Amino acid sequence: MNDFQPMRTSEEATADRPWLASLVGVHDANTITLDLTKFVAGVHYEAGNLLQPRNVLKSGLPLGRLKASGLYAPYSGPVSEVQTVTVTGAPTGGTYTLTFSGQTTAGIPFNATAAQVKAALEALSNINPGDVLVSGGPHPGTAVVVTFAGQYMGDDQPQMTASATGLTGGTTPAVTVATSTAGGGASASDGTEVLAGFLATESMFAPGSTKTSGALLWFGEVFADKCPIPFDPTDIGATAPGVNIHYR
Repeated sequence: MNDFQPMRTSEEATADRPWLASLVGVHDANTITLDLTKFVAGVHYEAGNLLQPRNVLKSGLPLGRLKASGLYAPYSGPVSEVQTVTVTGAPTGGTYTLTFSGQTTAGIPFNATAAQVKAALEALSNINPGDVLVSGGPHPGTAVVVTFAGQYMGDDQPQMTASATGLTGGTTPAVTVATSTAGGGASASDGTEVLAGFLATESMFAPGSTKTSGALLWFGEVFADKCPIPFDPTDIGATAPGVNIHYR
């Protein structure tokens, strides 16, 4: 099922498009076809409801062009660093610490949740709120997974180190850190690793549709950190021919 609609772009106010830094280029947006099977509800589009039954793709989505079909899908960009923190030896008390780029956290409880590990890391002077996404846990039974985001998104990061000297109980308690995914490498090879531009306006489609039309902004200025999928412009290694985007 496909859902194609007439597309129209104009030089409108930027109030409802906070990612758009300049109106230059808006009227030159190209009509494209989007592969809706590659988009995720809640991430790339808002699902419809009783009052508005159609799904709505968010404006400002970074897009790439699929080699196989020529359709457009979310830009994949370079992969972000993922590190896993594991507590072993079944400690029953105490704390451990993590060190990232010379900065060491305060004591993290032996049974810490993902939220507690995140708070400890974000308290460091070199990690801002939003620079790490933390899942898994709680310790000591389940490892905690740290994904670098924000200013560290898409970059290779030094592996954190850990100190277990504050842990008590159990049998020789220890903390290990392992890099499960090194940052900086290409996350795809289907064409979406090349930035083609941005979805210039919201695009509505009916649930169940596999394709729809959209408008591609390929020339202009954007605020990269205000796009629906924030990214670091310095990580962009390749753009489609003719793409001339200035990031602010």
